[in-house]
Amino acid sequence: MNIFDEIGDKESVFKDKKYLDHRFLPDRLPHREEQIRSIAKYWVEALNGVTPPDITIYGKTGTGKTAVAKFAMKQLKEASRDCDVNIRTEYIRCTDYTTEYQVIARLCQQLGRDVPYRGWTKAEIVNTFRNMFKKNAFGQDMILLVVLDEIDILLRNDGDGLLYTLTRTDNVSILSISNYVEFKKFIKPRVRSSLRDREIVFPPYGAQQLVDILEERSKLSFKEGALDDDVIPLCAALAAKEEGDARYALDLLRTAGEIADERDSDIVKGEFVREAKDYIEHNKITDIILTLPSQQQRVLEAILYLTKRKEEITSGRLYEVYKEISKGDSVSYRRIFDFINELEMLGLISTNTVSRGRGKGRTNIIDLQCETSLLEDSLWGV
Repeated sequence: MNIFDEIGDKESVFKDKKYLDHRFLPDRLPHREEQIRSIAKYWVEALNGVTPPDITIYGKTGTGKTAVAKFAMKQLKEASRDCDVNIRTEYIRCTDYTTEYQVIARLCQQLGRDVPYRGWTKAEIVNTFRNMFKKNAFGQDMILLVVLDEIDILLRNDGDGLLYTLTRTDNVSILSISNYVEFKKFIKPRVRSSLRDREIVFPPYGAQQLVDILEERSKLSFKEGALDDDVIPLCAALAAKEEGDARYALDLLRTAGEIADERDSDIVKGEFVREAKDYIEHNKITDIILTLPSQQQRVLEAILYLTKRKEEITSGRLYEVYKEISKGDSVSYRRIFDFINELEMLGLISTNTVSRGRGKGRTNIIDLQCETSLLEDSLWGV
C-alpha cells in the first residue's frame, strides 16, 4: 500500500484544516464590522470615479488587519461590477516585494504590462507605471487601490521612495498596513505631507471575541463532538494574553487537533492545547532568531548573559558586553539603539524608561521577553 494512501486513510478529528489557516478569508469577520465600514466609507468614492484618500491601519499581529483589507477589496470588486468605473485593487505583501522597484514591477505586471523584475533603471520602471494612468490607456480612466501589507519592513529596508512614487501618481490610493504605530518615522516630511492618510486603529480581540471567532471556524474544521468543552475557551484565554492575537488562537486550535491525531485520540483535549502552546512558542522564537543578522544575534546573546547574571540591563552596559562577545567585529553604539528597537518590535525584548532622580537623567532598562532556556537553544543552535 502506498504510504500516502495509508496516512490519508487514517482517522482524524478534522473535517477540513483550511478554515483554521489565518490566510483563509471567511464570509464574515466577527467583531471587525466597524473597521470594515471605516475603510468602505473612504473607498466608496472610487465608485463615483473619485480617487479615495490614502488609509493607514495599525494593530498588533493577529488583530484582523489583513483579513479586513482583503474583505473590503472583495466587497468593492463586487460593488464595482455594476458601475461604469475601472477600479483595480492590488494586494502587495512587503515581505515578498521588498524594494520600490520590485513593487512597481509587480503592479505593472498585475495591470498587464510585461516588465522585468531587474535590469531596468528606476526611472524606466516608474515611467512605465505612470504611463498606464494616462487618459484612454485603458479605454477609460483607471483608479488603482494598492494595499501595502507590512509596509514598515519595506520602509526600513528601502526607504520611502515607493510612497513618494505612488502618492505622486494620478488616480492611485494607498492602504498601508503596519503592526507598529511608529512606522512613520521611516517617512520623510515631504512624503508624509503628500500621504495625508486617514488612520484606523485595530484593537486587540478580547477573550470572548476570540471564542466567537474560534467557534465559527471550528464548526467548519472539526468533526462534530471532536472538541472538549474547555478547548476553545482555553485557546481564547491564552491568545488574549498574547495581546488578543486571533492568528495565535487559530494556530493553537489547529496544532491541538494535530496533536490529537498523533495520539490517535478522537477528542481534542485541553492538555493538547497546552502542549500546542509550548510547541508554537518554541518554533516562533527559533524562526525569528534564525533570520536575524549575526550582529543582532550577538546583542541578544549579550542580553541573555546579563539576564542570567540578574544584572540591570542599560544600553551602556549592554554595549559593553556586546563588544566583548563580538571580539572586535562590532557596530557603533548608535546602531545598537536601532537593534534594540527592532528586537522590541519582534517581541523578544521590552524597554522601559526610568528616572534616576534629579540631575541624573533618564535611563532605558531592557528586559528579555522569552524564556532564557529557549533563547539559549535558539542562539547556540544557529
